[in-house]
Amino acid sequence: MAKVFAGAVRKWGRPAVEVEQGVIDAGERATNGLRRYLRVFYAVATVGPLLGLMGTVLGMIQTFNVIASPGAAALGRTELLAGGIAKALLNTAGGLTVAIPASLLYAYFGSRVDRLIIEIDRLAQEVVNVISAEELRDRKAPSTRPARAA
Repeated sequence: MAKVFAGAVRKWGRPAVEVEQGVIDAGERATNGLRRYLRVFYAVATVGPLLGLMGTVLGMIQTFNVIASPGAAALGRTELLAGGIAKALLNTAGGLTVAIPASLLYAYFGSRVDRLIIEIDRLAQEVVNVISAEELRDRKAPSTRPARAA
């Protein structure tokens, strides 16, 4: 918030459009800073299930290789089949175990960043209204209203 206000203060006494541009420029930099680490949560939430899926496919390939082995004697030996299926399911569970918390953290912190940005924008608009040339000029101008009779 201080960085955004500093962007406005650097334009003190200039037209509102210039002050607003100072706020927008500083606000974009601040927003990028707030969102920087959200990308990590998003990447983990996206890649986790994909890695789990890859492990699932590898486990199923292992299972089918056992079934396709010469003699196909493996069909009577369930422990050989169970190894590949277990590998597939463990990888799926691992991917989801990583992705679900990452998705929740991404949603929570994304929402928090959005609320902060809205609050910064609201307060920055008040600052623009106070320090713009138009507002400063209006405060200095004498009142043109006639005095009231008592």
